[in-house]
Amino acid sequence: MKHNFRKLKIWQDSLELVIKTYKMTKSFPSEEKYGLSSQLNRCSVSIPSNIAEGSSKSTVKHFKIFLETSLGSAFEWETQLIVAYRVGYINKEKFKELENNINKIQNMIYTFKNKLSS
Repeated sequence: MKHNFRKLKIWQDSLELVIKTYKMTKSFPSEEKYGLSSQLNRCSVSIPSNIAEGSSKSTVKHFKIFLETSLGSAFEWETQLIVAYRVGYINKEKFKELENNINKIQNMIYTFKNKLSS
């Protein structure tokens, strides 16, 4: 039941989100280096990492556990994005763009996880 994670659209899109996250957090105040910047970066990396790790598992049940973790990280990341916007680290345009990205990724993970069951 191995999937090539590199070919999964959810992995590709979430990896792209990692790149966007690192670029975004570079503009945050330096006092956020170990705070919100670090949280957002680590959280974004967790999304594709768990998809990749789950793809190596031998059962659908185990893969789905990693997809759940990935989905949890996606919602955590969205919360941190809201914080970044509300404290004024990003503008409304950037917020909307990234909010759309994360919502799409959340839906893709959820759909993929459910299709694995059938």
